[in-house]
Amino acid sequence: MNVPFVDLKAQYLSIKSEVEGAIASVFESGTFVGGSFVSAFEKSFSNFYQNQHCVGVGNGTDGLFLILKALGIGNGDEVITPAFSWISTSETISYVGATPVFADVSPVHYILNLNSIASKVSSKTKAVVVVHLFGQASPVQEIAAFCKAHNLFLIEDCSQAHFTLEADKLAGTFGVASAFSFYPTKNLGAYGDAGCVLTQDAALATKIRRLANHGGLTKDEHLMEGVNTRLDSLQAAVLSAKLAHVGRWTQKRVQHATLYGSLLKEVDELVLPEVRPGTRHTFHLFVVRTKKRNDLKSFLEKHGIATMVHYPNALPLEPAYGHLRYSAQDFPVAAALSQEVLSLPVYPELSDEQITYVCDKIKDFFSGKWK
Repeated sequence: MNVPFVDLKAQYLSIKSEVEGAIASVFESGTFVGGSFVSAFEKSFSNFYQNQHCVGVGNGTDGLFLILKALGIGNGDEVITPAFSWISTSETISYVGATPVFADVSPVHYILNLNSIASKVSSKTKAVVVVHLFGQASPVQEIAAFCKAHNLFLIEDCSQAHFTLEADKLAGTFGVASAFSFYPTKNLGAYGDAGCVLTQDAALATKIRRLANHGGLTKDEHLMEGVNTRLDSLQAAVLSAKLAHVGRWTQKRVQHATLYGSLLKEVDELVLPEVRPGTRHTFHLFVVRTKKRNDLKSFLEKHGIATMVHYPNALPLEPAYGHLRYSAQDFPVAAALSQEVLSLPVYPELSDEQITYVCDKIKDFFSGKWK
């Protein structure tokens, strides 16, 4: 049996007429940048997120950069961010001239907690960027209260957490602003790069929109220097077509995670993902942990099962941050995770038969039947 890590073709075929109709509408309109398709998606996505201001941008990385830039964070400032995440969360801090301050993550949920943040705060700290990793909600309600008490901006990276819940409230609605990625493999994915920023602050939203469009809201208006990072009409139309299906797709991801859990719970050498109490994990990724990660990955690949490693290096140990001279001992949890985590297929179109096959092969591996 063949089990791909993700199957975007299957998703496309399931909503083919809607997607092709949306794309055709864009071509018929002749409007490919800005316009009604972008504003319609922004409004629809905003409605899901308690009517926050939504600004479409080119990708999630740009969204994080624009938030930091609009908040005036720059040279001499420090921003706390997790040591275990994708590099967007730290490189954008450097882009604005600030210094990323890495904090280790929880050994159970792989995310920032209050203890990890509190130990890193200094007189130079201006913000905290939390990452709702793999679809798991960070304890952002508690972190938001801490940031408010210490006069720090809270920024949420929701690139892997579309419609994740923390205490019956959507992740992405706790901080001053949040960034979303709509990369094709995300729970809500475009057919290319795309992203957005959400914020409750109207003035901040306007500033971000200006920064994303060369410093102005209209042609030839340049109130400040900006960049060029816009959500294009084709991607906005595709996202609008997909938005109606995300709830169903999320349910399928949760069902798949539940099935994985029931079939693998007796495998002692495998650590399964734990969902934080009082939250909804949306399982952008289903990530298991084992000290035999590399051997297991190779074994599954030989049996037609695609897996991925997120992430093979803790961020502070990447060559990009070699000048900071960190060691694995500085971030023991993140360093261990980078050597032990493995992401299994969990996309909505996956069948129960495929999941059972994956679990059977994992059991074979740990039972030694393959030797």
